[in-house]
Amino acid sequence: MKILAIESSCDETAAAVVENGDKVLSSVVASQIAEHRLYGGVVPEIASRRHCESITAVVSQALSDAGLSLEDIDAIGVTAAPGLIGALLVGVNFAKGLALASNKPLIPVHHIRSHIAANYLSNPELKPPFLCLVASGGHSHIIEVLTYTQFRVIGRTRDDAAGEAYDKAARAMGFPYPGGKEIDEAAGKGNPQAYKLPHPQVDGCPFDFSFSGLKTAVINLLHNAEQKNETVNINDLAASFQQTVCDILSSKLMAAAQEFGYHNIAIAGGVAANSGLRSRLEQDCRKNGYTFYLPDLSLCGDNAAMVGCQAYFEYQSGVRANYNLNAAASMPVDQVNW
Repeated sequence: MKILAIESSCDETAAAVVENGDKVLSSVVASQIAEHRLYGGVVPEIASRRHCESITAVVSQALSDAGLSLEDIDAIGVTAAPGLIGALLVGVNFAKGLALASNKPLIPVHHIRSHIAANYLSNPELKPPFLCLVASGGHSHIIEVLTYTQFRVIGRTRDDAAGEAYDKAARAMGFPYPGGKEIDEAAGKGNPQAYKLPHPQVDGCPFDFSFSGLKTAVINLLHNAEQKNETVNINDLAASFQQTVCDILSSKLMAAAQEFGYHNIAIAGGVAANSGLRSRLEQDCRKNGYTFYLPDLSLCGDNAAMVGCQAYFEYQSGVRANYNLNAAASMPVDQVNW
């Protein structure tokens, strides 16, 4: 079964053709990072306009790279939630038009489920159930992956997501957007013990995250140093910040695995590309006797290959959408309702 998948939830316009949920025939991504970098972050209105300008060419390229025409496609999959509503609407309406014109089934896909599915493309041996940490610019979750289409959230962020904290801390340190990669590179040159940063906890919810206080601590440290005319070693601060984030994410994930009896552990989302986090989780999983799975770097950020993979499993479970499908800016991963 060949699925043409479309992703436009934020600032990447992407399309891919995936066969039987595990074979990527093509994957095309048009990034807007260079333009949004001018503003220090994603500007939703600009993102939506660029999606409108790029989506036809991106989808055409995905079909061409796969050596297929629309007639050869069996179904259309599209990210319908969550994300920037204007950006999502571009992909959803384009997919609806394709499905209507070609009389193909339309499969709505949840963005976080897609990130988790990226692991199936990189690790064919991985099968549910397993425990997955989803860490990205907009999401930080610990999720029980019960089946390919059934999920249970056991931990989530109460404020900033990990990736959001990275970007905001990076901006305060003087790094350009997106800041996660910049901090990761600077951390490799710094001393992670140089600065003591807080490890916020959520009272009564041991698996929930809170990164707002950590981000604020970095900003305050920099402001106080500036007022006192003191010099801050940015590499050391980046290393200290990254180690703190890794401590928080890994400690809660390991505790959740022990609490719920999981031995197969995975990570997904844009922050899964962070070298410090990948190394830390691999080390902690080895120490605890867990098997660790992670997606290829090319599948950590937003892409349509992961959408096509999850669309296959949604299709197999009977998920279809009619032409009234609408995008949703927010939707719980374990309470999907199309």
